[in-house]
Amino acid sequence: MSLSIYDASIPPMLHALGTLSAVLDKASAHCEKEKIDPTVLLTARLFPDMFTLTRQVQVVSDTAKGGAARLAGVEAPKFADTEASFADLKARLEKTAGFLKSLQSGAFGSGDRAIEVKFPQRTLLFPSGWNYLLSFVFPNVYFHSATAYDILRHNGVKLGKGDYLGAIGEG
Repeated sequence: MSLSIYDASIPPMLHALGTLSAVLDKASAHCEKEKIDPTVLLTARLFPDMFTLTRQVQVVSDTAKGGAARLAGVEAPKFADTEASFADLKARLEKTAGFLKSLQSGAFGSGDRAIEVKFPQRTLLFPSGWNYLLSFVFPNVYFHSATAYDILRHNGVKLGKGDYLGAIGEG
């Protein structure tokens, strides 16, 4: 049995969105318990030239929905980057997951179609959907998810590797 590009992309991205949402729950609870203004963590970054926690989560969302949309050949929903709380960020992740769940596996085809991604300063051309997924989408989703985790861990939120991995090996 061969693995479809839908099965290789959507379930792992849904898993990543879910684990990031659970990490945000722990961060919110940490702020309540320790009497920390949530804005302190939401605006935290690992280094001055890196994105804040809020922006890291937004990029995970944008990469997941944009990646899935390009693979399925549909338009991605646009979300305003206005999140100002853990609840707002969790709602964004939930909307992103809802979009991913709405995509039909048949729209993804075989993954052989070339993918073009336009940025203001450059355009990236991937020879296939598989190349795009494996060399751009997954690395970006995981990089920004891990960086969000690292920001929170660096700021004292009690997280472990299991929080980043989420529920694995259970089915």
